[in-house]
Amino acid sequence: MNALVKLSAMFRSLNGRSLTGPLLIIMILGMMVLPLPAFVLDMMFTFNIALSIMVLLVSINTHKPLEFAAFPTVLLLTTLLRLSLNVASTRIVLMEGHTGPDAAGKVIEAFGHFLVGGNYTVGIVVFIILVVINFIVITKGAGRIAEVAARFTLDAMPGKQMAIDADLNAGLVGEEEAGKRRTAIAQEAEFYGSMDGASKFVRGDAIAGILILFINVIGGLIIGMLQHDLDFSTAASSYTLLAIGDGLVAQIPALIISVAAGLVVSRVGTGEDISSQLVNQLFSSPQVLILTASIIGLMGLIPGMPHIAFLLLAAVLGGGAYMIIKRKKGETARVTVAPAAQPEIQDASWDDVTPVDIVGLEVGYRLITLVDKAQDGELLRRIKGVRKKFAQEIGYLPPSVHIRDNLELRPNAYRITLKGVAIGAGEVNVTQYLAINPGNVSGTLPGLATSDPAFGLPAVWIEANQREQAQILGYTVVDPGTVVATHLNHLLHIHAAELLGRMEVQQLLDRLGKDSPKLVEDLTPKLLPLSTVQKVLQNLLDESVHIRDMRTIVDAMAEHAARIQDPHELTALVRIALGRAIVQQIWPETEELQVMALDSGLERLLTQALHASPNSVGIEPGLADTLLREAVGASQRQEQVGLTPVLLVPAPLRTLLARFLRRALPRLKILSHAEVPDSSNIKVTSILGARA
Repeated sequence: MNALVKLSAMFRSLNGRSLTGPLLIIMILGMMVLPLPAFVLDMMFTFNIALSIMVLLVSINTHKPLEFAAFPTVLLLTTLLRLSLNVASTRIVLMEGHTGPDAAGKVIEAFGHFLVGGNYTVGIVVFIILVVINFIVITKGAGRIAEVAARFTLDAMPGKQMAIDADLNAGLVGEEEAGKRRTAIAQEAEFYGSMDGASKFVRGDAIAGILILFINVIGGLIIGMLQHDLDFSTAASSYTLLAIGDGLVAQIPALIISVAAGLVVSRVGTGEDISSQLVNQLFSSPQVLILTASIIGLMGLIPGMPHIAFLLLAAVLGGGAYMIIKRKKGETARVTVAPAAQPEIQDASWDDVTPVDIVGLEVGYRLITLVDKAQDGELLRRIKGVRKKFAQEIGYLPPSVHIRDNLELRPNAYRITLKGVAIGAGEVNVTQYLAINPGNVSGTLPGLATSDPAFGLPAVWIEANQREQAQILGYTVVDPGTVVATHLNHLLHIHAAELLGRMEVQQLLDRLGKDSPKLVEDLTPKLLPLSTVQKVLQNLLDESVHIRDMRTIVDAMAEHAARIQDPHELTALVRIALGRAIVQQIWPETEELQVMALDSGLERLLTQALHASPNSVGIEPGLADTLLREAVGASQRQEQVGLTPVLLVPAPLRTLLARFLRRALPRLKILSHAEVPDSSNIKVTSILGARA
């Protein structure tokens, strides 16, 4: 009883669309085993022709292959439909073929009489030609294209995934957009792989069509002569015409479906349908039309040629070229504007004093298209993404990037400035892509060798048609806008402390004050001036510690500000409060912390030096040289095995060593024992000063 209730509920939940597939498959299988009347057979043959035309039109009007992702399944179903119709028509031809040419329905009769004139010899020749075109030309070519496209798509997947990850890390796309791109790449690989297999259905259908034709002819002769006492000539004429009509009515839709498959896999996606591509790319050049019209016209003047056909076509082509030229002239016509009167020169004023931009981007004239809002410059959108990503990762909104052109720069050059001073520069080619070598490529690329301006990795400028090849070889391929945006993002992170001004600090406190007003009121200006709070936050940013957790930072400063006013000492106490976040930032996915440590003797010497001069960061030259040399060697060994170099030291020494080693080893992180949570497991990988 429960099973019946569940079955009834399942049928009620089904809608019309979900039933279409099962009903169609049941109908196809039913036609293979159940006898069909001639009228039903006519309707099914007509439906098969209409379905093939619909598939062809949908294939022509798609902009991308994935818009018709169901095509491999459609190819299988249409092939099964044709084969089931062949089985049903073979049954009725062999059983009723002796009664006349309309024994298997009007559609087969029409194809057998009107299309080939009732001549079965002509019908056999036409049928063989159609099968050759379908099997050898269209299906074989489409299958080869699908096979190569599937292989290249699979080979290019790692490079495309790396490009998506690069855009995601640079803040150019969000998690949702990155997920959509990854899904599209996977679907593209599945589509071409399915098309490679589905093309075998059409090849098998063509072979089956030939075999069914000969089976119908031979079986019809045997049945007509032995069972219905027909002479050889009558039996051959009746059954051969019916077999040819049956074969043609199946092969013409098969040919249409094969053409649709070829169109889907052979097109190059440009955001246009096939009709627009053909018109825009084949008939858009008046020079080509004029030359073609001239050649056809000269051929039409040769004695013996059909003059009317050649000259008429030449006139049509020439007229088309004239219309295109006339239309282009109308589009490029410009209205002459009278020159404006020269304005009177005004005296100098304070308005002439231009303030220095906090963050500026200067571009050469060839890069203006990347930043021109009127031309939908892609770099503008990417810079917005960079600022948003920076705010999410660091904890405050950086100043706006002021973009301007600079004719003193090289045409393809750009320069990034901080408070009017250049902090980075580079060159990009607007019409090319930058293929960056991440260190594990499997080949080389022809092109202009260069280096990635953000991280200094070796790279090559390549043409657009080399993009897929570069991704297959393992290169990370990015467009010019991404190159500039990534460089800008890298520099913003490096100079995050300098970008944090008093206005940004006040905005951070105002935002925190909305949720915790008492906490902010107790800190500033009662306990600490705003400048000290700013210095503490800048110290954190100098050591790549984000300031997203402003509540903890302000709470820690408010706790100790009554007895400590020095920003460096406050920074050390704030770091202890942020210890869990700092450790997670360095080791996001592991519970074992692999660190470097100081030898006990070296640690004792540094402690004595600190006590001897507590207000100085000076270290005895010999000791400083030993410490620096061993820190460099240990850091390099850590990076070679893929680990972040981290030095774990006692809390009193952390500030001293951080200020001493920061310039020589900017990637080295220095933690104190007090900053590491008690629940963390520590593994010492090397000891500095063990041989000192």
